[in-house]
Order: sequence, then C-alpha cells, then structure tokens
Amino acid sequence: MTDPLFLAEFDDVVRPGALVVVAGDEAHHAVSVKRIARGESVLLSNGHGLGLRGTVTEVAKRQLSVEVLELIADEAPRLGWGVVQALAKGDRSDLAVQMATELGAQRIIAWQASRSIVRWQGERGTKALDKWRATAREAAKQARRFLVPEISAASTAQVVAAIAEADVALVLHEDAEQHIAHVELPEEGLGLVIVGPEGGISPEELDAFVAAGARPVLISDGVLRTSTAGAVALGQLDVLARR
Repeated sequence: MTDPLFLAEFDDVVRPGALVVVAGDEAHHAVSVKRIARGESVLLSNGHGLGLRGTVTEVAKRQLSVEVLELIADEAPRLGWGVVQALAKGDRSDLAVQMATELGAQRIIAWQASRSIVRWQGERGTKALDKWRATAREAAKQARRFLVPEISAASTAQVVAAIAEADVALVLHEDAEQHIAHVELPEEGLGLVIVGPEGGISPEELDAFVAAGARPVLISDGVLRTSTAGAVALGQLDVLARR
C-alpha cells in the first residue's frame, strides 16, 4: 500500500537526513485519526509540487517529526489543465473540486454563472471558497498528489480574461459540433476546461467565451451533471495526452 500523504511546510533546500515537522491540525489528523506511529514511512508534500518520503521519528499530540529519506518532485505535464467550475447546489461543487483535484487539475476557478442557483456573497462566499480549498487539500492527499490546485473565484468577465490568457480553452457544451477527441491541442502550456451550472451556460456567456478564444466541445452523447463533467473531460484529456 502507498504511504499516507500529509501536508507540511518545506522547500527544495531540504535534504536527506533533515527533519521536517508536521504541526497543528495536520499532525493531529495523522496521529489521532490515522494512528501514525514512530518508525512508520510517510509521504509529505508542500502543496506546490514537491514531496518527500521519510520515517517518523517523533510523535506528539499536535506534532510529527519526519526524517527525510528522499525528495520526490511531481512530473508536471507539458500541457497542464485548470478547471472553471460553475457554482452548483448542495455538495455537487465539492464533488467537482474533489474529482478535478484527484485527476490532476492545477487550478480550479469557482465561477458565478448567470444560471447558478447558488450565489456567493460576502461572508458566505468566503466560507464557501475556504471549503473548496479544504476539499482540494484532502483530495490531493487522497490521490497522493504533491500539487494542491490553486482555488479562486471569478465572474464571467474574469473567466473571459482567463480564456484569453490560456493556451487552449474548451467549453463543455451539449450542442457543440466537435468531440473533445478531435480538438487539436498544443503540445505544452496551460489549458482551461469550462463547466457550466445545472441550468447550462447561457447563450450570452457562450458567445463571450467563444469570442475570447474558447472552443465548445462534446465529451459524451448524453448530458452530464456539472459535478462530473469536468472530471470526465480531464480523464479524456489525459488519455489523449498519452497517445
């Protein structure tokens, strides 16, 4: 079984033989929930693409000391992907964030679409964004990924700006004429997958995205939920990248 992964603060200057300390809630989870004990092997990640394998040398209630055995760097894909995820009701947004993280999304943008039932305003929006970030951290640990995706919120105008800056942008849309498998992708850079809300992307939003350079694509012969569409697209893109 793969060693469990925990998040800690360290940088690329750490070397084998050094001690890295896991503290606070993360250490409490490791010790009290996972029952990690002295002498066990664990993985640590700084959340920015760098990991290490080490041996636990000391255990306390809210602190875990790990002796570094080796450094492990994530092999970043030449073409990385971010996901623009429209806000969805209930736990569907959380599921979308979890699955996108597990499938290697480097960035997740919470989009307040015109047809989103959920509205993020004031303190509620801040708490919801924090929840997305916590979900991404836990999903990265579950998937043994050393990169925790950056999470931010955006309006439609900000999504348009992100499309203009991306090397490729794909809008998942049931009326698209081209399947994702037939899109010509760049060999490297950063792409965006745009996922609409339960009510779909409005014609005005779709027009704005296409004008900014995004391409509407199909990923299924059916209409998928907003909670699963992004993950399906990322899985297909991963297969295409390995051809």
